[in-house]
Amino acid sequence: MPFLGKDIRLARLLNPKSGKLLAVTVDHSIARGIMPGLIPIQSTIDRIVAGAPDAMTMHKGIAEQCFGKHAGKTALILKCSSFSPYQPGFDTWVTDVEEGVRLGADAVSMGCIVGGPEQPEQLRQLGLMAKQAASFGMPLVAHIYPRGSFIGKKDQYDWKNVAYAVRAGAELGVDILKTNYTGSPDTFRKVVEACPARVVVAGGEVGNKIEDYLKMTRDIIDVGGAGVTYGRFVWEYRHVSELIRVLKFIIHENGTLKEAVALLKNLTRGA
Repeated sequence: MPFLGKDIRLARLLNPKSGKLLAVTVDHSIARGIMPGLIPIQSTIDRIVAGAPDAMTMHKGIAEQCFGKHAGKTALILKCSSFSPYQPGFDTWVTDVEEGVRLGADAVSMGCIVGGPEQPEQLRQLGLMAKQAASFGMPLVAHIYPRGSFIGKKDQYDWKNVAYAVRAGAELGVDILKTNYTGSPDTFRKVVEACPARVVVAGGEVGNKIEDYLKMTRDIIDVGGAGVTYGRFVWEYRHVSELIRVLKFIIHENGTLKEAVALLKNLTRGA
C-alpha cells in the first residue's frame, strides 16, 4: 500500500510541470577529495540555490551547517553512504533514513557499485536501505554504477552493464536510479526501457564544452529519462546559477539545444 508521506515528498522533489528532476550534488569531498569548486562550500551552495534546482544532494554535516537558510527553496536529498579515494569500489553507510527524517529531507540517497567483488554486500546494503526508506515513506535515490573491478573502464558505459545496474536497483525497491550516460540516445533508450523506476543521469566527463552537457541533457529527456543529478560540471562552471536555469529550461520547458545555447549566452552576457 502506498504511503502518503512518500507521495508528498516526491511531489516536492519532482518538478510539478514536467514530473522530472534536476538535482545538483555536492557530496563529493569524502568520495573524491576536496575539489576547488566546493571551497568554500557555503558560497557554492548559495549559488546553486540561486538557480533554483529541484533538489540538492549532500551529507548530513554540510546540510546542518550550510543548508538551513535555504530550507524550503529547494528539496534536500540526504546522502547516506560514500566511497573514498582509498576504497573507490565500496560505498559504506554513514547515516540512515531516520536521520533524514530528522533533517527534513525529501529523499535519501545511497551509492552502490556493481560489477566487482563488493557487489553482494553493496546490494545487501541497498536492499536494507530500501526497506528503511519504505517504512518511513521516504523516496530512495541510488547512485548506481557498473564500475567494479570486474568491468573495464570503457565497459562502464556499455548499455548492457548500465541497464543491469539500474534494473538491479529497481528490483530492490529504489525509486530513482542515478547512473552513467551510455554515450548515445539510442543506447540510453535501452537503459530506460529496462528499468521500471525513474532513471536519471550523472554528469561525469562528457566533453570539453558546456554544449556537450546541454546536448546530453536534451538527449536524455528525448528518450524518456527522468532528469539529471549533476555535480562537478555545474559548480565548476563560472556561471553556476545561470547554467542551472538553462538546464531547467531543457528539462522542464522542453527547450531545444539551440534555444538552450542561446539562452545561456544571453544570461551570461557581460557577466
